[in-house]
Amino acid sequence: MTHTTVAVLVGSLRADSVNRRLALALRDRAPEGVVLDVVDDLGTLPFYNEDVDSDAVAVPAAAVALRERVAAADVVLAVTPEYNGTMPAALNNAIDWLSRPYGAGALVGKRFGVVGTTPTPYGGQWAHADTLRSAGIAGALPVEDVTVSQPGIDVDPVEDEGVRARLDAALATLVSREDAAA
Repeated sequence: MTHTTVAVLVGSLRADSVNRRLALALRDRAPEGVVLDVVDDLGTLPFYNEDVDSDAVAVPAAAVALRERVAAADVVLAVTPEYNGTMPAALNNAIDWLSRPYGAGALVGKRFGVVGTTPTPYGGQWAHADTLRSAGIAGALPVEDVTVSQPGIDVDPVEDEGVRARLDAALATLVSREDAAA
């Protein structure tokens, strides 16, 4: 059976993060034929440094593993909160690793979407916009119309049926897009 693999980059490092729980819930509810590979170990990556990303030295194993997982995926979805008005450093660092080698990184040509929640009225929209922009510069094909920036003030984003429906629809759109350029 043919399936679509989605690499899911979890922007939060916290063990009980609501965004990690959203990613796991999406994985558990994935439509038939869609497999979500939840990459929630971004904290193991060293900060990107071109000195350790060259043929002259051994590239850190965590970076190699991340690149291989994302390269093997058909599409990429970031599930992330917002920290101080932007994306978390761990997610930014992962995109840095995935952007290299320049022009041939693991994100190049892959549809890319972002969803997530924060306990603010804006639901992480600035972080989500920054994530899409950064991924696009790295060569991904941002699909902006699947972005879900869910406020987590008056609703449990993991359990609320309306939120679940929006997240499920976003995932379905991301994996079914023929024209990936947003």
